[in-house]
Amino acid sequence: MNIKNRIKENSSKLINIASENVTKAFDYPAIKSKELKDGIKNKIREKAILSTKARLAEHHKTFDDYTDEELEIIISDEEIKIKDDLKTKSLVGALAILGLDFLV
Repeated sequence: MNIKNRIKENSSKLINIASENVTKAFDYPAIKSKELKDGIKNKIREKAILSTKARLAEHHKTFDDYTDEELEIIISDEEIKIKDDLKTKSLVGALAILGLDFLV
């Protein structure tokens, strides 16, 4: 009886380990996808901050002239512009690949 209990325990442990490994394998794409999305968001944010610096320099202003909320609004506006520009470029590229340049 004691041997049967040990076999059952060990087999249940092996099944748990195997199911954990399978779960990790299926979560891997989700984890990498999240990392990729975060990386893209960071790059867009950096580009938006640079654009904001350039826009403020044109008006002879600095970050100190604005509150944090105002700066966040300005930067989010730049992020929207960058995302729209990327969408437009992607669409034009896809249409060019398809040979539908007359739609552009």
